[in-house]
Amino acid sequence: MTVAVQGSLEEIGEPLSATTFVVVDLETTGGSPRDCEITEIGAVKTRGGEVVGEFQTLVDPGGPIPPYIVALTGITDAMVVAAPPIAQVLPSFLEFLGDAVLVAHNARFDVGFLKEACRRHGYAWPAPEIVDTVLLARRATTKEEAPNKKLVTLARVFGTRVTPNHRALEDARATSEVLHGMLERLAAFGITHREDLDSLRNPMPSALRRKATMADRVPAKPGVYTFCGPLGERLYVGTSRNLRARVKSYFTSSESRRGIRDMLALAVDVDTVVCPTQLEATILEVRMIDQWRPRYNRRSARPERTAWLRLTDERYPRLSAVKSAYGEPSWLGPMRSMADARLAASALEQAIGIRTCTTRLTIVPRADARACILKDLGACTAPCIRGEESGYDVTLLAARDALDRDVSPVVEAMRREVASRAERLEYERAGELRDALSALVDGAMRRDRLAALRACRLVAVRRVDEAWELASFSHGALAGSTRVESGVWDAADELRTRWDALEIDAALVEEQEIALRWLERPGTRLLYVDGEWSSPVTGAGRHRHWVDARRSDHDSRVGSERR
Repeated sequence: MTVAVQGSLEEIGEPLSATTFVVVDLETTGGSPRDCEITEIGAVKTRGGEVVGEFQTLVDPGGPIPPYIVALTGITDAMVVAAPPIAQVLPSFLEFLGDAVLVAHNARFDVGFLKEACRRHGYAWPAPEIVDTVLLARRATTKEEAPNKKLVTLARVFGTRVTPNHRALEDARATSEVLHGMLERLAAFGITHREDLDSLRNPMPSALRRKATMADRVPAKPGVYTFCGPLGERLYVGTSRNLRARVKSYFTSSESRRGIRDMLALAVDVDTVVCPTQLEATILEVRMIDQWRPRYNRRSARPERTAWLRLTDERYPRLSAVKSAYGEPSWLGPMRSMADARLAASALEQAIGIRTCTTRLTIVPRADARACILKDLGACTAPCIRGEESGYDVTLLAARDALDRDVSPVVEAMRREVASRAERLEYERAGELRDALSALVDGAMRRDRLAALRACRLVAVRRVDEAWELASFSHGALAGSTRVESGVWDAADELRTRWDALEIDAALVEEQEIALRWLERPGTRLLYVDGEWSSPVTGAGRHRHWVDARRSDHDSRVGSERR
């Protein structure tokens, strides 16, 4: 006879409705826990969806707050001058936390600062259970409703009463509302108890763990690995300095990418190619992805879709951002993105007067043709109504010179415009023009560098650890590489013989850029050069400071916009 036994409450577990959550948010002077300080702590304690307590305090960081942080959070030096230091705040916060589940949006950031503060000031980190609402959002929301998982986006999706504003308590309140909105959704998928939260941390299913034996026969050497499906199809290509360790890592709980787990479920075998150098492995990976187009590779999956800027093929050309494998004469690039190609086009259009209308013009203007406002502003010679008498051919010569050779005239014209806008306090427009000029210079720099590489064949060497790493290139394509502890010149002579044996018509743009990064590292020496390896005197590299300024500004914004 079977006896039914009712489980105890302990066996059932703790319902989420009875779980205490402490949602925390920090404001800091920067992004690194070791180099930056906390300026504000805000926390909300909830149970059963009800707020049972709040914690908020400004914190004296012990030094000035960077201006971009002040602009982001509104927290000034004057506001924190009388605030307690973090050493005095921590005991109260840890008491408020107690044994609750600690919740944060991008928990790695906030927890990192709290743990570092505890370490510095001698407090034991309580090691609470941690829930990251970014992780929950990946399970509870779709890409359509939340294309990114920023707090402000999720607050909109779940209709929070509090709007995130980069102040700790307000952001913690918004995060708390988002948390409970997501838990309501996840309840339909069986996430109803505190113990169920563990299933959201991507444990590796046993069926995948058993496939870890694939790594047993993989060599512990640098090279390229390929996961293969049941029909021998290539599912995924990657590279590593230690093939065995990398392949094995796919079958651990640290692998959380859903697409990769789907790939592992299909995989039945892994092929490897051992390479003498990491450079050769990286380039071979790019070539294999281009050849096989594995369905689970996202990076380099469409290498022919490189962005370029070119003139259209018509009597009165205009600029067009296109995607193609290789550029031709009067093509600028490769650009870093289609957005950069459009920015560069706007710089050329403003500085030179390239027409911006998309109409395909006839050689002889139509009788009913009308010019746009750019003619009245003097920004276009209006070939739409003046035809060949417009002088548009002079404009085209200037455009082709910038696309093929020297962007200096455009840089100078744009520099004056940026300065003029800044003097008139039109900083936003000045910044837009600066970004357009930066994109143009960056594309021209890449054009010059790749053209120099394609114009020659060479063998180079650099010291790596206790050995010499040599590589041979022919018109941008890797012809071979090797690693030796001695006999550098003998190895170079052997690599030089591979130039004529190379069976690649044209190297992929990504391969050329990998080669350039290797060649431009400090300590790299040229052993043989066949052809001309040089940068033009009128090259865009003279204007690199515009690119550096834009990148510096971007890095500052990324550091502050962590939510």
